[in-house]
Amino acid sequence: MSEGISSIWERLSARPRRSLAELFADEGRVAVLSDRLELPGGGGILFDWSKTHLDDGLIGLFDELADAAGFADMRARLFAGEVVNPSENRAAEHTALRGVGDPASVEEAQALLARMGMLVGAIHEGAMGDVKHLIHVGIGGSALGPALAVDALAREMPLVDVHVVSNIDGCALEEAFAACDPQTTILAVASKTFTTIETMTNAISVLEWMTQHGVADPSGRVVALTAYPEKAVEWGVDETRILPFPESVGGRYSLWSSIGFPIAMAVGMDEFLEMLDGAAAMDRHFAETDGAANLPLRAAFADLYYSRIRGCQTRACFAYDERLRLLPSYLQQLEMESNGKSVTADGKPVSGPTAPITWGGVGTDAQHAVFQLLHQGTNLVPVDFIASIAAGDVLDPAHHRILLMNCFAQGAALMAGRASSDPARSYPGDRPSATILCDDFDAATVGALIAFHEHRTFANAVLMGINPFDQFGVELGKEIAKQIEAGGAKFDASTTALLQAAGLG
Repeated sequence: MSEGISSIWERLSARPRRSLAELFADEGRVAVLSDRLELPGGGGILFDWSKTHLDDGLIGLFDELADAAGFADMRARLFAGEVVNPSENRAAEHTALRGVGDPASVEEAQALLARMGMLVGAIHEGAMGDVKHLIHVGIGGSALGPALAVDALAREMPLVDVHVVSNIDGCALEEAFAACDPQTTILAVASKTFTTIETMTNAISVLEWMTQHGVADPSGRVVALTAYPEKAVEWGVDETRILPFPESVGGRYSLWSSIGFPIAMAVGMDEFLEMLDGAAAMDRHFAETDGAANLPLRAAFADLYYSRIRGCQTRACFAYDERLRLLPSYLQQLEMESNGKSVTADGKPVSGPTAPITWGGVGTDAQHAVFQLLHQGTNLVPVDFIASIAAGDVLDPAHHRILLMNCFAQGAALMAGRASSDPARSYPGDRPSATILCDDFDAATVGALIAFHEHRTFANAVLMGINPFDQFGVELGKEIAKQIEAGGAKFDASTTALLQAAGLG
């Protein structure tokens, strides 16, 4: 870390800690720290960071930090398709999939999307027979993103019933089998390298299930989603059913590519493209807006204040809408796999905490489970609330009204607290939260929300000097599992005993 950056962190640490009550004495605070992003199609999202402890002094210092860390240059390199992943000497071109980035990469992405659109349209029109179900096998980013988007957008009369299976545990696959008719089911195999052991094992089991139930040509019902199409051909997939995506797109950033095939199958290609348009609106905002007015960068300022200055080890996300129940799981991979590092981009030890532990749930369920700790526990936990003004149901409006009232009440209660002569009934307050309020959770909004968190993750990484685009930490356990499979390797006494107890030793 440079001497200038160290000095900025020291000044950030030395700033007086003003309470939220003190900060709200400024009548203009909400207007300064709340901004709305307009989206294609007329909707929008309100981002309210006023219930965090950010103030003019902190923001000014974080602006200095962004300058010293070279944020503007790194952002420009990201959108230009230049190397931003130095450990693997790669670009990270997920924004090009949405039409924002290096022109040549955007052109390639558009061609690949057109190819996907033709296959999706052909399948919907009967090119693969009567298709009512899709089993999508993948893991990590090849599953979490599609699962989130399908669950959010395809709740009412999907064009195809999609089941995303990631776990190698056979119970997960059996659950999908129970819901599908093998005669009307197709299989999507999503793997960047087309060698991921969990995914390929699950794919083989799906083909065996089809064969056992009389499907004449199971391999003819496979669609491959990969950055290495030659591997899919070797595996036996016809070239006409292989949907490539660029090698420069990482797994947890890949739902915008052909990995989004199950989303398009469920809701149609037009709605999938609307999701990309919403993400592109956030891309343009992130690329063109400077300082704290930049919504993902402002969120990163708050994230780093709480993790590095206030020592918060976790950050919670609560979606007050069943349609986004999978968002916390998605964010766990996006944020912790990206920024869960202990060295900087140039291989030196980091100077402080990096990614907090991301966790969360769905309101109002979480209020009766974990909010006790948030209000009265000893851990300071920054909270994000996400809600929609429009309901996702057609029941009595009282349902959604009560949902929103609870969402807003929790943020207010965390901030204000309540004193009591009975310590057990006393709430300290001064606990931070941010609120993301959407007009509705349509395709464009879901796209913009995901892109917001991608850029927030990137901004955090740049300000900490780390590389968010590699993930070597996931490899060691896989390597040891392969050693166990091969046999002959020696392990510690505990692992050896467990292998013997399970009949694997």
